[in-house]
Amino acid sequence: MTELATLTALGADAPAQRHAGALTITENAGLALASLALRRGTAQPAPFGLALPGPGGWAEGRGVSGFWTGPGQWMIEAPGRADEDFAAALAAEAPGCSITEQTDGWAAFEIVSDSGDAPIRALMEKLVNIDAAAFGAGRATRTVLDHMGVFAIRRADDRLAIIGARSSAASLWHALAETAARLEGVGT
Repeated sequence: MTELATLTALGADAPAQRHAGALTITENAGLALASLALRRGTAQPAPFGLALPGPGGWAEGRGVSGFWTGPGQWMIEAPGRADEDFAAALAAEAPGCSITEQTDGWAAFEIVSDSGDAPIRALMEKLVNIDAAAFGAGRATRTVLDHMGVFAIRRADDRLAIIGARSSAASLWHALAETAARLEGVGT
């Protein structure tokens, strides 16, 4: 039998990481994703104790987080669980809901600032059409970054996550890394 090797969305054995001044961009290869949609007549669940957020919201729970993607729809995140059948675990927590495995369709990039929110806001102002000043911690939205559809999630004042199509991972990485480097005056 052929032995298969697990590769990150960027095609490497280990997640990529890039430092540019105050910003650090890291490929989050361990993030499990599953979509949750209510069916007609189904009450809104609280999977793993997570209070599902409303429009434009992102919330954390015990070992999971989630963001609103449309009326009666959310994307549920589970850090460090990409190698598990997270969709099955979520389905057990949300009976009567439609659950779809999403992990392998997306690439996630975590951006952290060691100088507070100013570098994150500056990066957002260059990359996405979002009012960075109004997009504070606990916010999430779908937007366009360098002609690619992405989810932007403000996990904290000093943290931003970008989740985009896995097929565009290299292009997203390039846009993030190059823009961060230009903002901080660091060459790539």
